[in-house]
Formats: sequence, structure tokens, C-alpha cells
Amino acid sequence: MALKFYNTLTRGKEIFTPINNNKVNFFVCGPTVYDYPHLGHGKTYTQFDVLVRALRYLRYEVFYLQNITDIDDKIINRAKEKNISSKELSEKFEKIYLEDMASLGNTSVNKYARATDYIPQIIKQVETLSEKGYAYKTSDGIYFETAKFKNYGKLSGQTELKEDDAVSRIDESKEKKGWNDFCLWKAEKENEPSWNAPFGKGRPGWHIEDTAIAESFFGPQYDVHGGARDLIFPHHECEIAQMESASGRSPLVKYWLHTGFLNIDSKKMSKSKGNFKTLREMIEFGISPMAFRFWVLMAHYRSPMNWNQEALEGAEIALKRLYNLYADLGADIGSVHKEYQNKFKEYLEDDLDTPRALSLLWDVIKDENMSAGDKKATILDFDKVLGLGFENLKKEKIPEKILKLADERKEARDNKDFKKSDELRKEINSLGYEIKDSSDGYKINKI
Repeated sequence: MALKFYNTLTRGKEIFTPINNNKVNFFVCGPTVYDYPHLGHGKTYTQFDVLVRALRYLRYEVFYLQNITDIDDKIINRAKEKNISSKELSEKFEKIYLEDMASLGNTSVNKYARATDYIPQIIKQVETLSEKGYAYKTSDGIYFETAKFKNYGKLSGQTELKEDDAVSRIDESKEKKGWNDFCLWKAEKENEPSWNAPFGKGRPGWHIEDTAIAESFFGPQYDVHGGARDLIFPHHECEIAQMESASGRSPLVKYWLHTGFLNIDSKKMSKSKGNFKTLREMIEFGISPMAFRFWVLMAHYRSPMNWNQEALEGAEIALKRLYNLYADLGADIGSVHKEYQNKFKEYLEDDLDTPRALSLLWDVIKDENMSAGDKKATILDFDKVLGLGFENLKKEKIPEKILKLADERKEARDNKDFKKSDELRKEINSLGYEIKDSSDGYKINKI
């Protein structure tokens, strides 16, 4: 089976054929670092982490680039509220973002690129667009004239805003020629960060940060661009308009991939709407980052999910059970089971079908025809993509108190005192462990 992805640009599944053999240039829109990452970010970046891991597993050579928007209206406004500099605020939340991504196991990014490190490249793109007649100057900045880009709307199929679009980034100006013209360069304002440029001191608009950074690494055309679906319009539409106008080449990106929303009360989780939960709040609720990762992979990356505390608690229990079953397989590692591996690859190649890929973990565990060592090897092989941390698991030492209760329970069972045996089992459960009887005694696992 050939690897296929659903391409937003063509609105269908396509066989994945990189521009340059098996080398893949992959860009995903990163965060605007003015607040704690919310779980919607966690969903998107976890799913793209798994997607990149899958490409590497399937023998593609991937360079995964993610930008960090560290200069923006939101950052400036929040910094003013807190009476600190924009730089101090953005550095704080960039650090938090990277820590939170690491806790989720999102380790596949090759380069995080801050917008402020690419000001010369941004200025160059603005100059190019101005020289080619796509940009015009107003008193508050330089704008891209969308009417001059005839294919505006080809990615989204729209030129009008919808409810779930990233509406907070529509640039407002009475001097704009068209309502959806967008700012390439914002003119200097008092007490705001700014940089010198031939067309006037100021700072970059949102959309051009991404194209300037991506062009610096990949040139004017590359393989894959990803992001959450609310970025399709206007953000990704604007990126296409900018870069294809500047370079004269089309398409900017061969494959556009977009993740479904993480909703809360059936509405998109969003900082601008104020209806979001952070990763750190989730941990306070008792849900581990790996359980969140496990839960996210239970849905297809293009599907929406709804925040549900009970579902996450169920994912926590299921993952712990998998960990315990894996730990019970012993220390020996055998060989990867080829039939299961082929199925795993087949599911990955079908537009990254993680729900089916994840289900294979249970199939392997339950397979009575496989040795324990082969089961371990196969699970570890799958985990190169899933990233659930099986290789870091160690058999937990059972506390002496639990072992003593377990021995008392065994003695009660041997004496056919099943009432006492059941009471001891419940006590063991209340202390966070479960006991299972087997032909050679019993096994204890942490719940």
C-alpha cells in the first residue's frame, strides 16, 4: 500500500510523493507565546509529532520546522497588562511551551525558529512584494492587495470569514483597499518593539513571519504544511498569496494537512474565546501527559474531539493497564512480528489512522501464539511512532505493605475463606493496586 494523506488543497486523499525523492520538508505553524499552551495546542502538536514520526518510520528523511511567533499584537498587549517587556513575556511562555511539548513526548521538531530572528528575511519578502506591485503603503503599514492574487481562496474555497476562522488576526485599517487585505509590515508605534526597514520602521505582520521563515529553510516551494483547521482561512490562504506572488511559483506547498479541533462544550477551545484548559491544569486534574497523548491518538487527526474528563480518566486507566501488561512480559526482547508490523504500516499509510494502529497494541498483548520477547519487540517498534514511552518503563517495586496483604489474601484463599480474601482484595485496590490470580500464584499491578 502506498502512503496517502488527505490534502486540503485538492480536497481528497493523495499518494504522498515528495518533491525530492524521500526527503521531506515539513512546516507546522507554531504558537504565539503570550500564554500557557492549551489542550487544543496539545492535540495538534501531538498529532503532527506522530505524523512526522510515522514518516521517519516509513524511511522518509524529514526536516520538521516549527515557527515561534514571539512578536505580535497579542504579546504586546499582554506584556502591557503585566507591565513587562514583550521580550520577557515571550521568552517566559516560549520556555513553558517547550517544556509542555516535551512532557507530551513531542520531540520530533528539528528546528524551532523565532520570528524575531528572521527580520531581515521578512523585510526582503516585503520589498519583493512591493516591487512586484502586490503591496501598498498606508499610514499604519504595508498591506498585501488580495485582489491582485487571482487564486486567493484556492486552499479554503472561501473568501469570507466563517465562525471558526482565526478572526482575531484580521488586520483592521480604514485605509485598506479591500476588507481582506492583510498587513505585511506594521508601522512603528510608541512603546512597541520595532525594527529599521527601507520602507519605514516597524514590525512584521503575522502571516509573513511564516513564509519568510519557511523560505529561509526550504526555498519558495516545499512538501508539507500543517496546522489546525482554523488556520486554513485566512492565515494559510494569506501565506499562499504572499509566497506565490513573491516567487512566481505554484504551489507553495504540495500537501496541506490540518487537524480537527479540540472542543469544549462543543465549541473550539480557544484563548481568544476564553474557553480553554491548559496542559498544566489537566495534570492538576490527575491526568498525565502520556494519558492525554494516548487519548488524542484514539481519534483520527482530522477529526474533532470534545474535552471530556471521564474519557481522559478512562484513557489514563487503559494506558496504565497497557504499561502493566508490557512490564509483565519480562526483560527479554525478541523479534518484531512481521505480520503485525505490516498491519501497523498499512494503518499509518492510510492517512495516519492512529485509532487502528493503536488497537494493535492490544492485539499483540493478547496474542497467545507470540512469545513474550516478540511481544515486547513489536510494541517497542510501534512505539517509535506512537511515542507512549514503553522503552522507559521499569517494573515498579511493590510496597511491602501491599505484598503482605497479598500474602494474607493468598492464605485466606487457600483456606477457602473467600469473604476475608475479598475484603483484602478491596483493601489492596483502595491503596492503588490490583491483584490478579494465576496458575502460578498472583500478580500485582499499580492501578
